[in-house]
Amino acid sequence: MKLTFLGADHEVTGSCTLIENCGHYMLVDYGMEQGINIFENMPLPVSPADIDCVLLTHAHIDHSGNLPLLYKNGFKGTVYATEATCNLCEIMLLDTAHIQEQEAQWKSRKSKRAGGKEVEPVFDVNDAQGVLQKFRACPYDTFIQINEGVSVRFTDIGHLLGSASIEIDLTENGVTKRVVFSGDVGNTNQPIIKDPQQVHCADCLIIESTYGNRYHGERPDYVGSLAEIIQRTFDRGGNVVVPAFAVGRTQEMLYFLRIIQKEGRIKGHDNFKIYVDSPLANEATDIFLQCDDKEYFDDETRALIDAGINPLYSPGLRVSITDAESKMINSDPDPKVIISASGMCDAGRIRHHLKHNLWREECTVLFVGYQAVGTLGRILVDGASEVKIFGERIAVNAEIEFLDGISGHADKQGLLDWIDGFDQKPGKVFVNHGEDTVCMEFTSCLIEEKGIDAFAPYSGTRYNVLTGEIEFAPEGIKVINKDGKKASRSREVFNRLLVAAQRLLEVAKSYEGAPNKDIARFADQINSLCDKWR
Repeated sequence: MKLTFLGADHEVTGSCTLIENCGHYMLVDYGMEQGINIFENMPLPVSPADIDCVLLTHAHIDHSGNLPLLYKNGFKGTVYATEATCNLCEIMLLDTAHIQEQEAQWKSRKSKRAGGKEVEPVFDVNDAQGVLQKFRACPYDTFIQINEGVSVRFTDIGHLLGSASIEIDLTENGVTKRVVFSGDVGNTNQPIIKDPQQVHCADCLIIESTYGNRYHGERPDYVGSLAEIIQRTFDRGGNVVVPAFAVGRTQEMLYFLRIIQKEGRIKGHDNFKIYVDSPLANEATDIFLQCDDKEYFDDETRALIDAGINPLYSPGLRVSITDAESKMINSDPDPKVIISASGMCDAGRIRHHLKHNLWREECTVLFVGYQAVGTLGRILVDGASEVKIFGERIAVNAEIEFLDGISGHADKQGLLDWIDGFDQKPGKVFVNHGEDTVCMEFTSCLIEEKGIDAFAPYSGTRYNVLTGEIEFAPEGIKVINKDGKKASRSREVFNRLLVAAQRLLEVAKSYEGAPNKDIARFADQINSLCDKWR
């Protein structure tokens, strides 16, 4: 009955945790890293073919994005998730696979021009389609037996349509322990979806900490703030460009914009144009609107739907699907709102809109979500005066705005409130899914202010749930230097060596209690290896 932390440890993306119980293996999330990889991650210590199942907290790519790769490498098990998460993953994983194929084609052309070899995609559409066949939809609030000694329950965590915290009851040698993964804890009073629902008991809790050292403050007037930004930008003759995650944040923005247009808040620009320039966002919006289970939605959204009102439609709404339609947007001289993905500006059509609008003083680029370290979005939020897009230097003359408080993640108080909702303190709390300093600060808060036994694991940390002991706790090995720049190739390779050495130490510790002859043989092999390379 053990946990091994593999991803999103002292980092915000790439969520992945391995669970071992009675010789069976399962993963909680298998996400893709986005932005700069700050710390070297331990590779999956078992073959994908040996993994019985994946428990998926929600559809965002930093939690689900590597599932096609898992399938490509031999995974044949089941992916358990809520129905809405299954539906969203069907479009998101295929979209991610298309991006992998396109990037491989671009790299292949570049490689061939230099006399190199063709580059294979990390995974392709066939891999995405294959893993999607392994998905099984699960209801909220119901325990499901997934194999001998393991049952799970999904609870609405209010982060995204279908998002969940996951309670896992593990039974071994007649002893049952409950492990709870928070997933991404949602912010309160978000539009469309419910507030985070409470979980009441845990022997071990793994909780995210994206905003674990910050407060969103009092709930702002989202509609009023957004209307003010649009009004002053349109009055200058500019466009409002909104980099937004295709799933979740785009739909929230459409919800606010419907209210703004319905109430006539933008003077002199009646029924102004709203472009959603993201095929994925348009498909995701359809899933939101076609969701059969209204229990996914909050009371206000359900009331609109029951009254026959589309909560995401405005008279000025336009969608662009083809590349030609996307290119025409910037030929339109009228002031407009352009919502496009990706939300962190690292890929997708948003980069074209930034190229056409960043240099214009009359325009505004409005950020409405978290920007990971190293992404173009983070660089702009941090005040860059110039950026490079498609190899071209672009001056940043546009107004850069951030809509405070509009976050899909709970702030520090929201995380503490959710933990306080447990009937009694969890026996052990692990803090992950936060930047390095945030993880450490939130962990210290739990220890000092709440009296909770908390720990922020680095990748490779192994915890024995049955005994309550941390069996292996490696130090974090940074991929970037102290100045924030990416380490040199030689440093990257050296970091890989250090990670391999940590894995060797972990294997050596696992030999405790083994027959003396096996220990001696393993020790001789290690010494022989050391002698060879000394």
